[in-house]
Amino acid sequence: MKKALFLMSTAAFVLSACGEYSQVANYKPGNYQGKSDTRPWEGGKFAGDKAAWEAALANRNQSQNEYKKAN
Repeated sequence: MKKALFLMSTAAFVLSACGEYSQVANYKPGNYQGKSDTRPWEGGKFAGDKAAWEAALANRNQSQNEYKKAN
């Protein structure tokens, strides 16, 4: 009985690999199928104001400047 159960479980394990399918992406030429990207300043606290976004980015970069921190 144990041998039959072992053989059945082994067969089920071996046959489970037969159900694999191809995992290659199917691309359609000329069509972008991904998520559309938005610009960093469109939304959130900047609400489309590119100049404010650039000012905040420059301020953050200056805050990370080690030379400026030391002097």
